[in-house]
Parts: sequence; structure tokens; C-alpha cells
Amino acid sequence: MSLITPDFGLLVWMTLIFGIVFFVLAKWGFPMITDSVQKRADRINESIKKAKEAEESLRNLASEQDAIVEKARKEQAKIMKEAAASRDALIEQAKVQARDEAAKIIDQARTQIAAEKESALRDVRKEVAMLSVAVAEKVMRKDLAQDSGRDELLRRLVDEIASSREQKN
Repeated sequence: MSLITPDFGLLVWMTLIFGIVFFVLAKWGFPMITDSVQKRADRINESIKKAKEAEESLRNLASEQDAIVEKARKEQAKIMKEAAASRDALIEQAKVQARDEAAKIIDQARTQIAAEKESALRDVRKEVAMLSVAVAEKVMRKDLAQDSGRDELLRRLVDEIASSREQKN
């Protein structure tokens, strides 16, 4: 037997065995292999699909996170603006209140100063009046001690009273 040319019987048996093996593989082996390859391909496709969905979900979450962060920043800015406005309003209110209080205190001080000034003027007038009466009393005693001075004083007083009545009428 030669290695290059096999006998006819060997070829028949080899073909028959090959046909049986092929039939067995075609009937039970290939379907199982193709089924497992198909299952594996399906699992891979499913995994790829899930990975894409997860990636899309992550993108959506990232965009939602950005939106939430932006909303939080806007809210923070709004709160800061409101706080600044409140602060400014409180400061302005405090300034107005301080001005009002200062004006009130100044008015009270002016009133008190005017009252004290008036009181001091009354005291001075009273003193001047007392001194004037004392001086007048001394002058009158001196003038009334003389008869001619008394007559002249009475005439002058009568003339003053008469002229003041004429001015009133």
C-alpha cells in the first residue's frame, strides 16, 4: 500500500465513516455548536445593548446632574441676591431710624436749651427788675424828699398816663 494512493476499499470505508460522523455531527453536534455560538452571540449582543443603555443612562444622569447643579447655582444666586437686598434694606432702615433718633435728640436738646435760655433770661430780667426797683426806690426817696421834685414827678406821670391813653384810643 502506498501512501499516496489508497486502496478502493479504504476509500469506501473512510467515506462511509466520514458520512456517519458527518451525519451524527450534522444531526446533534452542529446544532448544539451553532446553538451555543448563537446563544453566546445573543449574550454578547445583549451585553453590548445593555452597555449602550447604561452609557446612555449615564449621559442622561450627567445631563440631569448638570441641570440640577445649574438649578442649584441659580437658586443660590437668587438667595444671595435676596439676602443682599434684605441686608441693604435693613441697613437703610437702620440709617433712617438713626437719623430720626438723632433728629429727635437734637430737637429735644434744642427745646431744652431754649427752655434753659428762657429760664436764664427770666432770672436775669427778674434780677434786673429787682435792681431797677431798688435803684428807683433810692432815686425816688431822694427826689421825693424835695417838694419841687415831687411836683415835677407827679406832673410827668400824669402826662405819661394821658399820652398812653390817647395812643390806645
